[in-house]
Amino acid sequence: QVRLEESGGGSVQAGGSLRLTCVMTRMPGTYSKSMAWFRQAPGKEREGVAANYIGTSSVYSDSVKGRFELDKENDEDVMYLQMNNLKPEDTAVYYCAARDDGPWYTALSAATYEHWGQGTQVTVSS
Repeated sequence: QVRLEESGGGSVQAGGSLRLTCVMTRMPGTYSKSMAWFRQAPGKEREGVAANYIGTSSVYSDSVKGRFELDKENDEDVMYLQMNNLKPEDTAVYYCAARDDGPWYTALSAATYEHWGQGTQVTVSS
């Protein structure tokens, strides 16, 4: 059983910053190969934002590269998303996700994740 809980969403003006937190609770002795942040705006598909694949550096979508940073302690089941220079187009519900397996090159593919949080709203006004 894996449980994910996000926090840190809110409303901010364009150019501002927010830091999201995801806490994962799981059965002792189990682990997830990937943890990631996704977002979904109204009327749009869920989009991979940033992902951490065990043993490698994080990957980012082109839309957030250079503005967002994923932080995850290797031995901790806590993941952060530091979002800087936010834009109105970043407005969405942000989800934390984890998967038990899968290759690194699919780390931003929502279809490959089996564990999801409830999401946290991020609203950026112009």
